Amino acid sequence: MSNESATKNAGNAALFLRKATGLVRSWSVFDAFIYAFFSINLVTLGLYSISQMYFFDGGMLNGLVIFGVLILAEVVVYAALIAVMPRAGGDYVWQSRILGGGIGFVLAVTGWWFILWLWTPLYGDMLRKMIVVPILALLGQRESALWVNSDTTAFFAASLITLAFVTLVIIVGMKRYATFQKWSFWIGNAGLLMVIGLLFSGDHAAFKAAFETNSTALFGTAAGLYDATVAAGDAAGAVNPMIGGDFKSISLLLPWIAFFLLYPNWGATLYGEVKGADDFKRNFNGMAAAVVVTVGLLILLFFAIDHSITWKFYMQANGAYWNTAWGYTTDPSPFPIWPYPALLAAFMTTNPIVQILVIVAMSMWFFGWAGTMFLSSTRVIFAAAFDRLLPEAAAQIDEKTRTPVWALVLMVVPGIIVSYLYCYNLWSFASLTLAATLVIGITFFGTAIAATILPYTKKDLYEASPIAGYKVLGIPLISVCGAITTVFLGFLLYQWLLDPEAKYGIGYSINDAGVKNTTSLYFMGVLYGVALLIYVGMRMYRKSKGVDLDVLYSEIPAE
Repeated sequence: MSNESATKNAGNAALFLRKATGLVRSWSVFDAFIYAFFSINLVTLGLYSISQMYFFDGGMLNGLVIFGVLILAEVVVYAALIAVMPRAGGDYVWQSRILGGGIGFVLAVTGWWFILWLWTPLYGDMLRKMIVVPILALLGQRESALWVNSDTTAFFAASLITLAFVTLVIIVGMKRYATFQKWSFWIGNAGLLMVIGLLFSGDHAAFKAAFETNSTALFGTAAGLYDATVAAGDAAGAVNPMIGGDFKSISLLLPWIAFFLLYPNWGATLYGEVKGADDFKRNFNGMAAAVVVTVGLLILLFFAIDHSITWKFYMQANGAYWNTAWGYTTDPSPFPIWPYPALLAAFMTTNPIVQILVIVAMSMWFFGWAGTMFLSSTRVIFAAAFDRLLPEAAAQIDEKTRTPVWALVLMVVPGIIVSYLYCYNLWSFASLTLAATLVIGITFFGTAIAATILPYTKKDLYEASPIAGYKVLGIPLISVCGAITTVFLGFLLYQWLLDPEAKYGIGYSINDAGVKNTTSLYFMGVLYGVALLIYVGMRMYRKSKGVDLDVLYSEIPAE
């Protein structure tokens, strides 16, 4: 920030809730890298999403690499904006200062506050599928494992446990959470290497025998399970190849891959608490490394799966499971639980201690990642309250942990309600969560536009920033990458909302064969409407108290 801007900001500090946020820069860039790495978690979000893509025709590896390359433009956008304005709140701060307070508040509050409630039961579902069910089964608790796998109350309990854990790791503060994430990072990756090693340790015949034997012992499945799974998978339309496909079939993978690989920028709202956040190169390297390492590890895992399980059977098992879970057939899946690759890899050894060790080590992918559910959101709520757009309590900071406690409460309490509605599927609420990524994508879309026009609408700020020297053929790099990201996100939004190929079931499909999820669209409309009402109401209230929000939005928030 220029000296002139800093002076103006100090002179107008009374506009904000107080002269300083109270947050401290306790994270290193490496901490931010780990957070970004877990945010595009290849085990939790990744395998969970990939398992549901069994009906696509495009090669998974092809789509993964293409998405990884395209998302680097988004990384440039966020790394640059962080360097220009390294403040808690990320998208909200940038959009409100570049596009206007109303746009910034509505997009960021809906995308970072309201819609994140819907992720709570999804996290809970991953907890039970990836950790609780496999461990119970390996401990010989077959009935308990199958109950947790299928019972609604168990699902709700898993969501509550997830919420309790998330609350704990956030409330202890950023510094302690960073330490926990480091341990999770190293243990989780050690577990992944064990999984890959086990999958490469034998051939397909060895896996087939191990699959039959372990499934019978752990879940009481009948003989001929492998062939029954193949038949059920084929009936479900499991066709997804690991490699191949034409341009169209591969491009249609991208909106689904976005469900996990869209978020290397997830920590952008936290960079007001990251040391050296005004260093563009370090910001870019951290987020880009998360993308590159994630894509690389997934490719290695794909080949490991293909070596013993075979990619074809893996997709057939996924198709058989989800075809039953989604209610497309009343026939039970031959393999009664979600085909978690880590558990399938554990079948390749007869040592029960090693089997349990694999699952426990892999569980750190979940526990190291779980805090991402609400941590970033609390900083957006905090930033809006610091700007006086929300009640002042939402910006209160605990003196010991430097955590905005009431902002966390605003995430946790609605998360409990949403989990109940989702798990028991009251009023078909489960279908509404399909819009979770769509709304986040709209928020990112707004930030991409803001980044594109920043050098032209905030010229003084841009020229005084660390990114001013980065250009492509004389055009600011942030504008070039902002335009690429805008087009890419525009493509994703088009596919999600209009779904011309009937693949996603999120919006209003223009193809008669698609699912017209108008309820989801209405729900999103309500959320945006509520955000707009809060903005208008708080704006009128603050005006009555003599606070001019237009003047406030002309200044960068204090640190």
